[in-house]
Amino acid sequence: MSDAMRDAFGKKLAELGATHPELVVFDADVSSSTKSAYFGKAFPDRFYNVGVAEANMVDIAAGMATAGYHPVVNAFAIFLALKATDQIRNTLCYNNLPVIIAGAYGGLSDSFDGASHQAITDIAIMRALPNMQVIVPGDAKQAEQALEYALKQKGPVYIRLNRNAMPDLPASDTIGTVCTASGSDVTIAANGITASFANEAAALLQKEGINAEVLSVPVVKPLDVQTLKESVAKTGKLLCVEEHVLAGGFSSAVSEAFMKEGISCRFDAIGIEDVFTETGPYEPLLAKYGISAENIAERAKNLCK
Repeated sequence: MSDAMRDAFGKKLAELGATHPELVVFDADVSSSTKSAYFGKAFPDRFYNVGVAEANMVDIAAGMATAGYHPVVNAFAIFLALKATDQIRNTLCYNNLPVIIAGAYGGLSDSFDGASHQAITDIAIMRALPNMQVIVPGDAKQAEQALEYALKQKGPVYIRLNRNAMPDLPASDTIGTVCTASGSDVTIAANGITASFANEAAALLQKEGINAEVLSVPVVKPLDVQTLKESVAKTGKLLCVEEHVLAGGFSSAVSEAFMKEGISCRFDAIGIEDVFTETGPYEPLLAKYGISAENIAERAKNLCK
């Protein structure tokens, strides 16, 4: 297990600052939590703490983007997705400006602060915005790759970051879908940190003679439909897993794409139902809402009956 995603992202920001003079970073007075403080220490003249004013921060970053800079806006995912939605839509997306929105403490990872701080609707909001790309890394390496990818884009990119250290996934050269376990009985497509639980589930299923193919799918928009199609053509069954409400998130994106292309398979999805989540330790909280190796294995097994 390597750095927590936020640490890896913060260190990568500082590293890329040396080779990307156009990179500037904004933070909403939470840089010790988001770890953008690494960049602030290395490049104090290119780091801006705007205070607890996420909407203003996005507009300032947009202005900098029109002047040739490539801003990174870093704050808690819940507040960027909700308090700054107007500015992200009308200033960044409408004008297709190259601003990276780094939403820290995504999903349930701000577990002890409860529903007010847990971002469970951000993917649905961001992927609905024209011109916005949406990436949900599954581990520290994918977080670094997401940043490198976003810096090459000419429009806005939303990167959802997790607070906690998660197991490392098999490495890939670039951000994108990674097959972390091969199988022919059922496909488990896991978004973000759920991929590590899906890998554990595959090991449990193996003991019962079920060979699951696990795909870590960090990019929600644009969605890599081709890799999913190829796997499902082999297995005939698909279980999507996400750390987000089921309405409008990763599973919805996959379902929409499959329906549009007329792809038929046995299907199920694990995510947060139509509820607000609670306060508590992170992994037990995830398990309560179905994100655990045991539940993923059970639901996959049901698909195979």
